[in-house]
Amino acid sequence: MSAPAPSTLAIVDAEPLPRQEEVLTDAALAFVAELHRQFTPRRNELLARRGERRAEIARTSTLDFLPETAAVRADDSWKVAPAPAALSDRRVEITGPTDRKMAINALNSGAKVWLADFEDASAPTWENVVLGQLNLTDAYERRIDFTDPKSGKSYALKAADELATVVMRPRGWHLEERHLQLDGVSVPGALVDFGLYFFHNAQRLIDLGKGPYFYLPKTESHLEARLWNDIFVFAQDYVGVPQGTVRATVLIETITAAYEMEEILYELRDHASGLNAGRWDYLFSIVKNFRDGGAKFVLPDRNAVTMTAPFMRAYTELLVRTCHKRGAHAIGGMAAFIPSRRDAEVNKVAFEKVKADKDREAADGFDGSWVAHPDLVPIALASFDAVLGEKPNQKDRLREDVSVAAGDLIAIDTLDAKPTYDGLRNAVAVGIRYIEAWLRGLGAVAIFNLMEDAATAEISRSQIWQWINADVVFENGEHATAELARKVAAEELAAIREEIGEETFTAGKWQQAHDLLLQVSLDQDYADFLTLPAYEQLR
Repeated sequence: MSAPAPSTLAIVDAEPLPRQEEVLTDAALAFVAELHRQFTPRRNELLARRGERRAEIARTSTLDFLPETAAVRADDSWKVAPAPAALSDRRVEITGPTDRKMAINALNSGAKVWLADFEDASAPTWENVVLGQLNLTDAYERRIDFTDPKSGKSYALKAADELATVVMRPRGWHLEERHLQLDGVSVPGALVDFGLYFFHNAQRLIDLGKGPYFYLPKTESHLEARLWNDIFVFAQDYVGVPQGTVRATVLIETITAAYEMEEILYELRDHASGLNAGRWDYLFSIVKNFRDGGAKFVLPDRNAVTMTAPFMRAYTELLVRTCHKRGAHAIGGMAAFIPSRRDAEVNKVAFEKVKADKDREAADGFDGSWVAHPDLVPIALASFDAVLGEKPNQKDRLREDVSVAAGDLIAIDTLDAKPTYDGLRNAVAVGIRYIEAWLRGLGAVAIFNLMEDAATAEISRSQIWQWINADVVFENGEHATAELARKVAAEELAAIREEIGEETFTAGKWQQAHDLLLQVSLDQDYADFLTLPAYEQLR
């Protein structure tokens, strides 16, 4: 008697979408189901390991480089695979979600790379998950022309040799995709995003002279990188493309990963492309992991923690040194400013800050950097052009002058800045505004002239939580308390109602956003990710 056929993925509680049958083919769903069978058990074990590690940090209030992987760090002989031609020059990368207009603008932006984002810049509605996949395939097939129904403006792709190379970012390991289930169990969002994209586009991208390239978010250890590497090996065999076709850039946006950069590159070495230095998620991870570590781990207002803070400088310089030692690209942080169409003076000041930031990264040895808006591409490009000239990167700058001790990465108390009352108000205001948009299906949101994503909301709510639990006293003498947070949140909600009018306010999800922000900011049990309870409310 033959073995029973494996059960197939079920699409659950999802309204049909136009052209979804092009994405959700039987063959593609069978591939995602096989990824789920093979790799979800290990993913679940690694999520449990995160909890154990966090408990250890709570007990010791410290972190160190891993003694058990010292041999990997000491072995100078290994390097990551050489960069493919399409990823050799990454001097400017633009980030954003995968809606049609954004896809065209990002590909046309003049940036070398577009980070096509299914993660923090995309609220994971079923529509965004499926149609985002469709938009990328349409872009590769050059059938993505788009006319904005509001403005009547038309968008079309430039010539193929002028388009950015796509590096796709799937969701982090912690998120499920509730609309795709196998035997009643939801498939991890990461496997859905990766699986559908890889299955449909790996060969198509090879035919275009590129390949399936990925950004890996929220990684917390080299064992999580090993899991991704095993997925890449399996996937390449499954669809019949050569091993080593995949390239992955890992975001070092958690404090634990900062202690395992070399090991992460080592695990992915046949598929590794580089590392990226994030900011908001990195600060969020510091608060999350050291939230009960006392006053010396209390962060000031988020805008007071620049990349020149000593502990952030240690992190970025170590990243450049690590990448170049191993032949990988070091990609810098985000310039999130959104130019104002009305205020030239705001733009002038912001552009000067962006230039200073990109000049610093280029001088430090980074091979490229991120921007959130096409208008910032020329500014970042000029900073890197000045250092690189005709060279595609500066991986030959080994930065052997850099020496970072374990304690340098968590020396938060080297900052003079302190939390302020205005910082609390800003965290509440930005948190409410972002969550409201996210609950409506928007992941990248312009707030106060900055492009904000889910990492913004995470650092906002984490700082509120930390300040209250550390009994911070602001400069005006007020104590950070739950009562104060509720008062400020009520005032901000009233101000938003006044600003946008009753009709727009009622049509939005403002009260829901206010309540969710307070829930994750005030609950004694700190939620690992804001997006977990938020996803329960995303319809």
